[in-house]
Amino acid sequence: MDIYLDNSATTKVCREAVDAMLPVLTDNFGNPSAVHARGVRAKTALETARGRIANVLSCAPEEVYFSHSGTLANNTAIFGAAEMKKRAGNRIVTTALEHPSVANCMARLEERGFEVIRLKPAAGGAFAPEDLLRAVNKNTILISCMLVNNETGAVNPVELLQKAARRAGAPALIHVDAIQAFGKMPVKPGKLGADLLTISGHKIHGPKGVGALYVRKGVQIRPYVVGGGQENGLFSGTEPLPAIVGFGAAAAALPDVNRTLERMHELRRYAAEQLKALPAVAINSPADGLPYIINLSVAGIPSQVLINYLSERGIYVSAGSACKKGHRSEVLSVMGLPPARIDSAIRVSMSRYTTREELDALVGEIRNATKNIRTKL
Repeated sequence: MDIYLDNSATTKVCREAVDAMLPVLTDNFGNPSAVHARGVRAKTALETARGRIANVLSCAPEEVYFSHSGTLANNTAIFGAAEMKKRAGNRIVTTALEHPSVANCMARLEERGFEVIRLKPAAGGAFAPEDLLRAVNKNTILISCMLVNNETGAVNPVELLQKAARRAGAPALIHVDAIQAFGKMPVKPGKLGADLLTISGHKIHGPKGVGALYVRKGVQIRPYVVGGGQENGLFSGTEPLPAIVGFGAAAAALPDVNRTLERMHELRRYAAEQLKALPAVAINSPADGLPYIINLSVAGIPSQVLINYLSERGIYVSAGSACKKGHRSEVLSVMGLPPARIDSAIRVSMSRYTTREELDALVGEIRNATKNIRTKL
């Protein structure tokens, strides 16, 4: 048995991406910045990938900039926006539940003298609209928020960010971290009111080592990494062409997002019903969250113990964000869950390839664990 349920950490690369990458690795391996024939061929492959990403985002290709990771894209969006707007104000509004690639940027900006307001989650894990309206004032230069929480699947109403800025008369740029949402729910920066939006290849069955930043036409930010000026100066460094081509192919291979989302809601309901039937299990994810993620706690079994137990049986889950190794989840802590429940939490994250049979196996092994492990602890 080999059941992978840690897809929020990374996904298996799809066949379409592998097939697209191989020619770039073995034949069309030129540097896209080179002006000779091989460079031109490589540049053509890069621009094809850019068009594929833009097509899924419903934006212009020139609004898509490739980075070497989602983390770099987030860093560039946040530091670049703050640097560009610092003369217009000093306040930045974000949430208390951001991914480390955003949260740590905010901490650094605070050290530099910026005022950072962190919205606490309401019931279910998303921020409350009234808290956002209170936090945004005329000195707000950046509002940054994840669309989908990577640990619980809670969906934030990010379409309100732009409205809050306009209501306050703020010069704020709007940044949406859509890394966990892209490919799993409709993500259209124009409809979300985003000036900046980040996505990543390895969350949608593309390769690791590539991300992208959407920058709305007319918006300017300062580059965070300087060098040879690739990607119009925003992401210097030789473009990781095989990864970019694979990212584009994975985006083109995405099935109809609404139809897939409907299937995933059904799969999530199926799993939740079985899990709730186990007396020791409590579900931490909101019922209206992204159905790909189910965060749950099993009373009396520490997270790592259960992860190891399941892993030995060929079922792979996580304790939360893969970027927070061994640390108590700040997300669940901020949500106000008791320490014992946090310390027994695991994250089950599905993909479009997940089956009912795999979830049956997961529930069965959790049931066995409650009988076998809890009696020994």
